[in-house]
Amino acid sequence: MSPDHLNALFEFVGGALIWVNVMRLHKDKMIRGVHWGPTGFFAAWGLWNLFYYPHLEQWWSFAGGLFIVTTNTIWVAQMLYYRKK
Repeated sequence: MSPDHLNALFEFVGGALIWVNVMRLHKDKMIRGVHWGPTGFFAAWGLWNLFYYPHLEQWWSFAGGLFIVTTNTIWVAQMLYYRKK
């Protein structure tokens, strides 16, 4: 397994685990004890990775990064939305 494949695996598993949070927040429609900042930071880092991985020609990591940044962004958007309700 290449480093690109291994990194992509971490990205995809991370995205799947964050998706569990997305679904739970959608069900609960409320947030308690969680701040949007840490996930917002990792979403921003994920956006950087979408720029960085192609320069390294790590296309599997890019695909995994696209998944994780999408799930992070959805979760942060949900948190900001439900925070106001």
